[in-house]
Amino acid sequence: MLIIGIAGGTGCGKTTVVNHIMDELPNGEVGLISQDSYYNDLSYLSLDARSEMNFDHPDAIDFKLLVKHLKDLKKGKSIGQPMYDFVAHNRTDKTLLTHPKKVMLVEGILILTHPELRDMFDIKLFVDTDSDERLIRRLKRDISDRGRNLDDVLTRYQSTLKPMHDQFIAPTKVFADMIVPNNKYNMVAIDIIRNIITQKL
Repeated sequence: MLIIGIAGGTGCGKTTVVNHIMDELPNGEVGLISQDSYYNDLSYLSLDARSEMNFDHPDAIDFKLLVKHLKDLKKGKSIGQPMYDFVAHNRTDKTLLTHPKKVMLVEGILILTHPELRDMFDIKLFVDTDSDERLIRRLKRDISDRGRNLDDVLTRYQSTLKPMHDQFIAPTKVFADMIVPNNKYNMVAIDIIRNIITQKL
């Protein structure tokens, strides 16, 4: 099994890169794990309390479970990947049955901050995008898909997202095997990544 970690700041275009990689490889050979599925279970808190949590700090992620699930997949075991509700700021009671594949993509803003998880990646990518572009993408996504309003998104960006990006996410570029500029569709980089994967398979 080849495990590829795809990191980068919020709104950087990780999903676009993931989709392009998956589209370029044979059906059935690629699986996906999203860091967003592994936010800590906050059922014990009220919705108001959950909405005030800092979800961009490494402590917000259940890395222990994520590492265990990757180890299980490497052993050939299927896992129940948690499912997350961004409107409720919490995990749901459902899981997504995920089977081992020849290539497993793991994507998320904080995945390169955790040493044990980082060491499990055979290839580490960092998708790098201009901060203004990332903010615009975040605004569009949170307003249209996650029920946020403009003031909430901008307040969270200034108080949490940007400071956390500068403190925890941007520094993980040094761990990346390849930095992928993504201010536009970067098919050259995608082709290079696809060729690397093909060679390793």
